[in-house]
Amino acid sequence: MKKSYIILIMVIAGFGISNSCKQSFLNVPPAGSLDQTLMQTPEGLDALLVGAYSMIDGVTGNVSTVNGFWETTASNWLFGSVRAMEAMKGSDAGDQPDANSIQTFSEDATNSYLNDSWRMLYESVSRCNQLILLTGKTLTAGKITQDQADLYVRQARVLRGWFHFEAWRMWRDIPYVDETTDLKNVSNDADVTAKIIDDLTQGTTLPPNMEAIGKFNSTVSKVLLAKALMQMKKDYAGALPLLTDVVATGVKPNGDSIGLDPAYGPIFDIQNRNDLEAVYTVQYSVNDGSGANNSSAGEVLNFPYKGGASPGGCCGFFVPTQEFVNSFRTAGGLPLFNHAYNATPVKNDYGLAANKTVNADNLAFTDPGFVPDAGPLDPRLDWTVGRRGIPFWDWGLHTGQDWIRDITTSAPYTAKKAVYQKSQEGNLTDISSWTPGYTANGYRLIRYADVLLLLAECQIETGNLAGALVNINSVRARAANPAGWVKAIDATGKPTSAPAANYVITTYPTLGTPANARQILQMERKLELGMEGHRSFDLIRWGIFVDEVSKVLAYEKTLPWGSKTYGNASLGPEDVLYPIPQRQIDLSLGKIKQNPEHQ
Repeated sequence: MKKSYIILIMVIAGFGISNSCKQSFLNVPPAGSLDQTLMQTPEGLDALLVGAYSMIDGVTGNVSTVNGFWETTASNWLFGSVRAMEAMKGSDAGDQPDANSIQTFSEDATNSYLNDSWRMLYESVSRCNQLILLTGKTLTAGKITQDQADLYVRQARVLRGWFHFEAWRMWRDIPYVDETTDLKNVSNDADVTAKIIDDLTQGTTLPPNMEAIGKFNSTVSKVLLAKALMQMKKDYAGALPLLTDVVATGVKPNGDSIGLDPAYGPIFDIQNRNDLEAVYTVQYSVNDGSGANNSSAGEVLNFPYKGGASPGGCCGFFVPTQEFVNSFRTAGGLPLFNHAYNATPVKNDYGLAANKTVNADNLAFTDPGFVPDAGPLDPRLDWTVGRRGIPFWDWGLHTGQDWIRDITTSAPYTAKKAVYQKSQEGNLTDISSWTPGYTANGYRLIRYADVLLLLAECQIETGNLAGALVNINSVRARAANPAGWVKAIDATGKPTSAPAANYVITTYPTLGTPANARQILQMERKLELGMEGHRSFDLIRWGIFVDEVSKVLAYEKTLPWGSKTYGNASLGPEDVLYPIPQRQIDLSLGKIKQNPEHQ
């Protein structure tokens, strides 16, 4: 980015900070004559555009959050994964207490995580609207062409649509705010779905090649529009041609090809963050002078809690649940359904102290105190979850509860997909802050496998089971490639050719009935996309959130750590949506109403 862009963005941010404590973020006073001088130029518009795109990761100093950026991050690890109980909050009960109520379905309208998320999303919307307004003025002044203006506006509108959609998934009854909205009279008394879809549709006319990996192009916009049609309207027939076209002709925003990587595991290597599989990656950077704010600040808590001997060394959040781990059990190479996998839970080391033999580098290569589960497992488990006795990237063997902050409130597992390798520390992690957990491992907002499974879902709902079978089996066949399996390590810590566990996975001969096909598709998304922030929204779209999560909750309560963590937690239909933050209701002077489920 040019130095002039940075200066302009800092000026814009300064105006935002000066007003942020005075009133709602929806009400942004004019910034003097700034837009008449510096900003009414192509360079000024580019700076505003960069500022709008910078909000995608959910991290900005312009919104001073109560906690950090983990409650607003694009990866949705708390709202999309912990809420669906594929993960626990982890850590200990006293750290980030407002996250405790979200994982136990007991949050109320004063929860700071909810208010920070709302503020972040509507600050993002505000930036898009400022760009649209200034584009019009710059066009009128004759400083850009109509084609240039259209390109700015289309990007601003698809971004605005995405930010509104994120808010809609959380609260449904939200205000829609565009560049014509009277900011003194913002309310949430209308259905906003058509406006969100119209904004997202604008992005589908963007060029395929935007000549920048971090921008939205027509391919990305088609996927986002398809997601919105499926989530908001159950419009599978409308989403189908969009996803079909993405598979047939889609490209990355910089024009590069997209497709399934041949092997599963390497997808999550930081160095591969923009590889073939990544249709769109939220871009993170490190050691760039930003104080780690351009890195994975939203995921910085989600590392094992053992300083020096484990990646990050802090803070023990985002712990996979036992029920989720059990989901990877296979029989004849296929998953078990209806929670039957819980009858043969994957072995864990709860209650066992670390007992390891180490080499000169202090990496655990043997663990005579524990033998991992010998039963058949889907190989994607060990790229999603760190568990004792299995190699964890190049850190040696995972030592189970030895890496857990508080085993009384956490399962003895750690998240893995976003974690860096030991060999990458200081290079692809930020060395300017308090932890190396700030990484360049950008969040894969859209993976190609996600696109194939969304397409399969549309095919099932429109009667094309044969097409859905092909797409589901493509994803499973990739997972079955031994080149993408975690490998056992020898006494020197080097990978061998042997798999680290008993991996057994095959493709489906048939999907059976439409009901069976839905069940298969739903399980495949759980296994393929686990711990990537999708699960809650998937379950809500399918109308099974309460039923499915209630069953997981009942099982987790039978476990030593689960009984303490979840206590008397329960959930009902009111927990599908979050309460609208009371602070926002108050700032609107009551024009914004609480959604009916939480009145």
